[in-house]
Amino acid sequence: MLVLRRMALLAAIFSICVLPSLAVAESSYVYCDNGLRCVMAPCPSNSALDLATGKIIKGVSIDIDELPREDKALDLSDNLYAGKVVVFGSIENRTQTLNGKRYTLPWLVAAGIERASRDSERGHCSSH
Repeated sequence: MLVLRRMALLAAIFSICVLPSLAVAESSYVYCDNGLRCVMAPCPSNSALDLATGKIIKGVSIDIDELPREDKALDLSDNLYAGKVVVFGSIENRTQTLNGKRYTLPWLVAAGIERASRDSERGHCSSH
């Protein structure tokens, strides 16, 4: 009986502590080339708009390796860089060495293509 109570307590703690953090880890993003150009890396030439928060993540790269086969079959290159699609995924920080220096940079890990983006969602796609 004590074992069952402990297991129930552990399950409750897990659902309260861990599951909410997993839920906010994935979101919908509009990823695009914003028109900025740099001389040295890292360069904030790509950005992603988090549709849930309205936050723009600058200098983000995209990893499309986790996309389903049917999404990879789409002509993504132009659509992604122009911000024409909404991507479902998560932002993770990855450490890279650029020009002999180590940087921790954001990456959008795409898990799927949701839909075409709206004009209002592509506003961050061009530099002002």
